[in-house]
Amino acid sequence: MAENSTLLEVQDLKEYFDINTGFFRSRPLKAVDGVSFTIRRGETLGLVGESGCGKTTVGRTVLHLYKPTGGKVIYDGKEISGKESLREFRRKATMVFQDPYSSLNPRMTVSDIVAEPLDVHKLYKTKKERNDRVLELLKYVGLNSEHASRYAHEFSGGQRQRIGIARALAVNPEFIVCDEPVSALDVSIQAQVINMFEDLQEKLKLTYLFIAHDLLVVRHISNRIAVMYLGKMVELADAEEIYHHPLHPYSRSLLSAVPLPDPKKARENKRIVLSGDIPSPLNAPSGCPFRTRCPHATEQCAGSMPAFDEVEKGHFVACHRIREIG
Repeated sequence: MAENSTLLEVQDLKEYFDINTGFFRSRPLKAVDGVSFTIRRGETLGLVGESGCGKTTVGRTVLHLYKPTGGKVIYDGKEISGKESLREFRRKATMVFQDPYSSLNPRMTVSDIVAEPLDVHKLYKTKKERNDRVLELLKYVGLNSEHASRYAHEFSGGQRQRIGIARALAVNPEFIVCDEPVSALDVSIQAQVINMFEDLQEKLKLTYLFIAHDLLVVRHISNRIAVMYLGKMVELADAEEIYHHPLHPYSRSLLSAVPLPDPKKARENKRIVLSGDIPSPLNAPSGCPFRTRCPHATEQCAGSMPAFDEVEKGHFVACHRIREIG
């Protein structure tokens, strides 16, 4: 299979949750509203945005942990629809969760936690085969056989996340959704875990959707970066391109807040402070969702949602005024 071929294609993905507003009435909360992107085999797509913008919901909906309200998920040329294709997809796609404290069962030994996917998918014939596979997986993530018989609460946050990663690797996946996998860890541990993700990607030929709100982490690991705001995708481009040449006003404000290690550059860097708060997805603004906080907004922005267009090669932006402000 060609290295550059598309592994995952997401078309117009929607995920709405019905929220009870009292007196037997409900309204849809549009957590993800018409998101489209592709991920090539062997690449890492970073997905960034403020808390509550729908990043995690995108990851979970792609894996069908939430049933999509609308849109298509196409994996390796086949649309995921129906139990059979979903079962097959679950063998090839998995997830590393954000919180290593709550995503591991405190009553199970590390060996049983890591082997759980093997048990579910019946991926071994003998007990010995199961144990050998568990030890192999622990070795991948820098743990050893002594750790197998212990319980999750005996480990540090970084080690627990390694256990979660070993569990995600158990089914020999091709695609992993990494949902803020380092945000709950100390900064000193974050770099180790990020480097481990990169080593595993190279060794096991993995493809990642890497969700985070820390732009420095995402830049380090991603080939391309997508920026989300209030359930919509507003910009998508190569990592360095977004970092050095952001086009959407929201991406520019996000990047202006990234701390710079050079004091001289940090002083010269002009922070773009946005006015107002993020609107609730229950009462999203008409037209462009960012218009209520955008310094360039006009009446046209209130009238319709801008198309997600390719304004430069490989650089997609959703903004009515991109030609004027770009």
